Amino acid sequence: MKKYKLSFVTASVYALLLLMIGSWASIIIGEKASLSLLFTEKNLFYASKFFKGLLGINEESPAYLNAENWKNALDLTIETLVMSVMATGFATIAALLTVVPAARNVADGSLTLAKKWHGWLSFGVVRGGYIFSRAVPELVWAMIIIFIFKPGILPGAIALALHNFGILGKLFAEVIEDLDSRPVRNLSSSGAGRFQLFLYGVLPAALPRFLTYILYRWEVIMRTTIVVGFVGAGGLGQQFKLSMSFFHYTDITLLLFFYLLLVFAADYISEKARIFIK
Repeated sequence: MKKYKLSFVTASVYALLLLMIGSWASIIIGEKASLSLLFTEKNLFYASKFFKGLLGINEESPAYLNAENWKNALDLTIETLVMSVMATGFATIAALLTVVPAARNVADGSLTLAKKWHGWLSFGVVRGGYIFSRAVPELVWAMIIIFIFKPGILPGAIALALHNFGILGKLFAEVIEDLDSRPVRNLSSSGAGRFQLFLYGVLPAALPRFLTYILYRWEVIMRTTIVVGFVGAGGLGQQFKLSMSFFHYTDITLLLFFYLLLVFAADYISEKARIFIK
């Protein structure tokens, strides 16, 4: 078994190297691309102009010297934070409500000692929903939902939740599949119902890993809010797009500053929470 694992890892490494070589060969030979074209005088001129604009060089009133702009950026930051928390909450609730039938050891009855005729049917439907949910990118979900509802942080939160629901659901189901089945079987033998099995048998054992995955996805959602904001989902992303469109470079600098603060804060909170969970 160990030898098989080593050979699989070795074959995977070789396959990855061949894929990398093939990709670069396709780019350089097939597409006739050249890295030197990125450093032409024209590109360097526009890059210099852009970064000087971000720093406010030769600009009379940079946005980061205006108190009103700081207040607006702070309000947008709070909107972005609220959107990420709402999205994480929606996705978590939906995943918890659907995770039990999505676990293989529940579908085949090995965990609960109660095999139902509809176990595999429920498994297929829920897992199919997870696949569809996470297969559609957040940006596409946001475009669809904003087409139906008016722009704002709620449509953005729903779009982010729809994508992450499939991811969290799959991760939660895999946690349940890896659980020690003995405590749950003992509860089942004592006559506990499905809800009681989940509440007293599954949840206490799986909760630490559930929380770890929730915090990780919250970090990812925080970074993705700026993307869905580009299609009118509110927050920093929407204002970032507007500032780019009107070439307000110092506004972009201010928004990036608050966005980085938000991401660093999310990383710090998530890291400390994971230490506490462990």
